[in-house]
Amino acid sequence: MEEESIREASNEVCREFKTLIDERDLDSLKQLQLLILGRLQDSNAVLSHFNENSENCFAEVSADFSRNTRLLKSMKLDLDYIFQKLRSMKDKILATYPDAFPDGSEKEVLDRRPDLEMP
Repeated sequence: MEEESIREASNEVCREFKTLIDERDLDSLKQLQLLILGRLQDSNAVLSHFNENSENCFAEVSADFSRNTRLLKSMKLDLDYIFQKLRSMKDKILATYPDAFPDGSEKEVLDRRPDLEMP
């Protein structure tokens, strides 16, 4: 008996709520929700395609990128070695011939190359 009265009260409350809301408003809300759902599905499909394309492009480029990175590191080591040799040669020349570099250019022995590893 008590469950039945609760069920009837619930049904009555539902009927009252239905009278507060216009059916046309509900239909327009449903249509808008379906429209938004369609747009979201289209956006999801476009993003999925973009991600697949990006993954393929990255797979194609990553080998070249890592090879070029190794090459640049090797070139940097070679250049560092060359500059070290040049500095030592300049030091030897200065030790043997103190006036070999006029106008105080021996003070500018510092490496003026930018440090590419610093941000």
